[in-house]
Amino acid sequence: MQQLGWLLLALPLVIPPLLLLKLRKRDGNDGLRLPPGPWQLPVIGSLHHLVRSPLAHRAIADMARRFDAPIVYLRLGEIPVVVASSPDAAREVMKTHDLNFATRPWGPTTQAIRAEGEGVVFARYGALWRQLRKICVLELLSARRVQSFRRVREEEVGCLVTAIAASTPGEAVNVSERIAALVADSAVRAMIGDRFERREEFLEHLAEGIKISARFSVRDLFPSSRLASFVGRTTRWVQDNHRKLLELMDSAIQQHQERRAAMDSAAGGSSEQQEDLVDVLLRLQKEGGLEVPLTMAIIKELILDLFIAGSETSANALQWAMAELVRNPKLMQKAQDELRDKMEGKPTVTEDDLVGLKYIKLIIKETLRVHPVVPMLLPRECRESCKVMGYDIPKGATVFVNVWAINRDPKYWDDAETFKPDRFEDGKVDFKGTDFEFTPFGAGRRMCPGMAFAQASMELVLAALLYHFDWELPSGLGPSQVDMTEEMGITARRKHDLYLHPVVRVPQQA
Repeated sequence: MQQLGWLLLALPLVIPPLLLLKLRKRDGNDGLRLPPGPWQLPVIGSLHHLVRSPLAHRAIADMARRFDAPIVYLRLGEIPVVVASSPDAAREVMKTHDLNFATRPWGPTTQAIRAEGEGVVFARYGALWRQLRKICVLELLSARRVQSFRRVREEEVGCLVTAIAASTPGEAVNVSERIAALVADSAVRAMIGDRFERREEFLEHLAEGIKISARFSVRDLFPSSRLASFVGRTTRWVQDNHRKLLELMDSAIQQHQERRAAMDSAAGGSSEQQEDLVDVLLRLQKEGGLEVPLTMAIIKELILDLFIAGSETSANALQWAMAELVRNPKLMQKAQDELRDKMEGKPTVTEDDLVGLKYIKLIIKETLRVHPVVPMLLPRECRESCKVMGYDIPKGATVFVNVWAINRDPKYWDDAETFKPDRFEDGKVDFKGTDFEFTPFGAGRRMCPGMAFAQASMELVLAALLYHFDWELPSGLGPSQVDMTEEMGITARRKHDLYLHPVVRVPQQA
């Protein structure tokens, strides 16, 4: 949303007069009972209402409160947008009419970069998406597969603890940077393998791609405008970056095939437990028998989807969790007491140690409530006109669920703005897609299939950071002064990195 200011200034140059007249003719509602929404301007629709706040989820939550409505309607350029902002509205979108909202909108940018293959995240609803979803659930992100990467997670967490313990005494550690690097390294090893020679280059271009993708695209807001297509630079930047990432994926796949050929020529070969996710997909491709053949283009897009979804979200959630805990020292102490009582001085935290822990899980749930990393979930598209909460949703509308607004609504949450992990202690509300007041991973057909993968890494990282270290704020800074400003990229992230002083309490075994 931060590009909206210059975007509005540029629009008179982008939208020709004929398009202006065309859009004005479309202003009528054709007898539909649309959800309430803010007043619109010709051509740009509701865009000017979002200039005041770079955080769309907050601005739209304010609109929903102002209209006292469970859903609101906006027009962003040419695109009709509906945002559900209550648990009942979320239930209708993700359960009652789930099939009707089971596809994703494909703007010009998505069409340009997905021309040869679709991943699972933005795949249109159909045979390919159903097949990819099934592969994710049964093969790539199953409980058994997640468990097979336990060694990777534990080794990377051990490296993190060692690096923090070796930091210069009295010098603050960039916790945000450390966490992001750990999550990215763990994801690379699980998905592409330990021996990917171009790892650094891959991570560099991936980070660049995430930044570029967060920018507003004039072409996506005005898909019928040839001039918007001509002047829209974001789409071209995204295409160039995506092309480079696919080239790097080609390199990774070639390494896998060469390694597999070498192992096949040796006695014994490789067991399934040693497979990373690229290995799994190459095996499925070779075995065949799928309704839609797995092309190399599809494999590359699927891995990129899983990497971005898995690394960006987990890293940001962990950074928010640490920030909330240093703001609430008593809560941090409670988590540390539970950990250290159970561990009894053990030199290393393993996933076996997490089984009986409760408070770490409550902290993660509360973090996802207060700071959902995808605050309006991923967009859906209305396949056929239908009614939601008594309002008409037109065919082709882009539909969001504002989980940030729902998670902070005092109608459903006691003391909604306060970070209180204990609210989940009774276990009545969970994030598995059945409690619509709390769906940080979504619900229904398009629910995130990587929930178990994310949960496993977040629990281990947070437990290790709290077990081995006490954490202190930089000199002169009190808990209430911790900067909690957020910014929107692909996810809602901290605007500024979190710096803390670590104090070793339980040395890790070398």
